[in-house]
Amino acid sequence: MFILKTSSSISQVARLQSPKFRQTGSNCTLTFWYYNYGESVGAAEMQLFVDGLKQPTVLWRAYYNEGNQWLKAVIQLGRLPRPFHLSLDKISLGFYDGVSAIDDITFEYCALPPPTLTCEGPNHFWCRDTKACIDSLLVCDLVDNCGDGSDEDDCNPDLQCNFENGLCNWEQDFEDDFDWIRVQGPTPTLNTGPLKDHTTGTARGHYLYIESSKPHQFQDKAVLLSPLFNPSGKRACIFRFHYHMFGKQVYKLSVFQRTVSNSKGWLLWYKFGNQGNRWIRQTLYISSAKPFQIMVKGTVGDGFTGDIGLDDISFLGCTLYNGKRNLPTISTTTSAPSVPATLPMNNCTEEEFVCRASGHCIHKMQKCDFRPDCFDKSDESACVMELCDFEDKNHCGWHQPALEQISGNDTIHTMNIFKWELGRGANLYPGQAKHCPLIDHTMFTEEGWYLFTDSSNGEFGHTADIATPVISRTGPKCKIVFWNHMNGSTIGSLELLCKTGNKTSKLWTQSGSQGPQWNRAEVFLGIRSNFQVIFRAKRGVSYMGDVAVDDITFEDCSPLLNPGRPCTSEEFTCTNKYCIPKDKLCDFVNDCADNSDESPTI
Repeated sequence: MFILKTSSSISQVARLQSPKFRQTGSNCTLTFWYYNYGESVGAAEMQLFVDGLKQPTVLWRAYYNEGNQWLKAVIQLGRLPRPFHLSLDKISLGFYDGVSAIDDITFEYCALPPPTLTCEGPNHFWCRDTKACIDSLLVCDLVDNCGDGSDEDDCNPDLQCNFENGLCNWEQDFEDDFDWIRVQGPTPTLNTGPLKDHTTGTARGHYLYIESSKPHQFQDKAVLLSPLFNPSGKRACIFRFHYHMFGKQVYKLSVFQRTVSNSKGWLLWYKFGNQGNRWIRQTLYISSAKPFQIMVKGTVGDGFTGDIGLDDISFLGCTLYNGKRNLPTISTTTSAPSVPATLPMNNCTEEEFVCRASGHCIHKMQKCDFRPDCFDKSDESACVMELCDFEDKNHCGWHQPALEQISGNDTIHTMNIFKWELGRGANLYPGQAKHCPLIDHTMFTEEGWYLFTDSSNGEFGHTADIATPVISRTGPKCKIVFWNHMNGSTIGSLELLCKTGNKTSKLWTQSGSQGPQWNRAEVFLGIRSNFQVIFRAKRGVSYMGDVAVDDITFEDCSPLLNPGRPCTSEEFTCTNKYCIPKDKLCDFVNDCADNSDESPTI
């Protein structure tokens, strides 16, 4: 369909209207291809009209000339229980010169799940009226997946929040930089944030978001605190939420767990960057031997198109803490549960690792794989941490092999060696700020810590290594992201190496001055086993060549989990029985971990 302009009256509208639909399922997506080209072609808008609601909801907008090309639009409709229709409106303000067209409209995954004759097993829920069989993880998640609402009956309102009537029992943190905002419809800034909430799928529903426009600055944080929960017991407590990260300058959303009220807690999950104009569901499994609290932190990017949305938060298999209203406090922050010094009674073999608290056995390959398999997380305690910002003077498991060969008492020897050390702007001597960072990357202050090599020590060509403990295995999407600072007239080089056994290979290298700012680097690791990651700095010809790194992150590194269920029709079954989405086939990436998704036979 395209628009041919014939009249020239002021403010005209061309409207293309869909048939009326009765309802959609929770995964419903509408895609179409559009063309909007010309000197004064004007804007176009897709609107949703739901029976019983006066105000339409804007689902999509195209602004002005978008070039001589067909572009794809993907709109997330989600669960719409009431009858509705769609309207594609083209607005012309008097003078129209161009071509507007639409083609290939597709609705995907829009039906409700089909009825089944049986629905067995603890991992399934049988819907009361529609007789559909759904995953039990979808029960009490504030989404009517059944189509009859039965999966959302008899749910504890204290364990869920859709923000329609405030923050429920969640609270804003007092120690962050600003607050989450509750809003309806689009966020105030164009091309960032949601256009609608996740609960109702319309502009009538409410959600939370962080506003990234001024006066908020890069890396300002807004933290939302959950109520307190009892220890999780043998079954994990499941946390589900929907997030929206759309905009060119979207930065980071992260979830932390803590058992001490005056601590940062430890990182459970995070996401960086633009994830597209859609609500994304995330499920986290939480285990804790002590009462705990969840913290959801939104961090502002370096611009105003960085709004992040949050909606439909729910817990499954968790109980609210009935004791005091507060977690205990301690004088120093903790980042992991305490671990007993001696091993408990166990029947583990030499090929197994003993969980410190319980004596439970896990395979040695499950130690240091970025996934806690022990209840107390002791299998990940002596490993490199997923995220290291070097605050609290913590090395996060990174160590220097060369220094360990020199005996611990021999500090005279280590004084003038070219080596990695912790530093901060507040400790620099006059003149050093010309070639060493004055501010760190995490806090952007002189008080924030980073890791650097002081080139006043050592001689030309000397190298300094800092390495992770052995990482047992990683998943197909694993990558390391870090920020580096290389400013000075005689900067040498910085290398990222991978060491497996006696073999060392170079993954990334950068040499020479890169300017007086922190630069981001991202290196793909993929599937590997029993290896170490090493940063190697090489000294230049003089003292004006300090190399620094900060905020080292291992992203998406936990290995694939065997789902313990058959793969769905939208998934591909790998030879090793893992399930991956079908759109990962034949994309030159070993997503299955056994290369069966890249086999020439498919």
